[in-house]
Amino acid sequence: MASTESEARGPRSAAPTSPPKRLFYKIGNVCDLTGTQPYILRFWESEFPQLAPQKSRSGQRLFRERDIETVRRIKKLLYEEGYTIAGARKRLEQEEAERPPEERAAPPAEEPAPSAPTPAPGPAEAAARAPRTPRGEARASRQLQRTVKSLRRELETLLRRLEPRRS
Repeated sequence: MASTESEARGPRSAAPTSPPKRLFYKIGNVCDLTGTQPYILRFWESEFPQLAPQKSRSGQRLFRERDIETVRRIKKLLYEEGYTIAGARKRLEQEEAERPPEERAAPPAEEPAPSAPTPAPGPAEAAARAPRTPRGEARASRQLQRTVKSLRRELETLLRRLEPRRS
């Protein structure tokens, strides 16, 4: 007979070292699996084009296994290897370029069309709305943000140069 009650029940199973396999993980699951906070993941998403989780129709981030691997790699580069954000971004780009084509990330599948009918766009709108994947949209959005920031810095520099002439 076992001397304690816990021994009578048998050994406890250890916590799983790897996550249960799922198609998508929500941001909270990814935080638990990688030891990061949601705000860190959202920031990294804006800084690393390699990290572009899909979004559900309600706007929740949906991470795949590949995204979780990328989060772990970013965390290692920043916290363990001492890279800056820019350096880690370049390193990830180099690693992606060195991978064989069959191992590179495949573009995510397009979401099905909404069930509610939408009005047909005009010819100019249709040309501007080329179909994009969610990953491509996120990358384009980040690129647009960088361009706007760059233009703003240039304009502020020009304004500072013009200030002395106004007086």
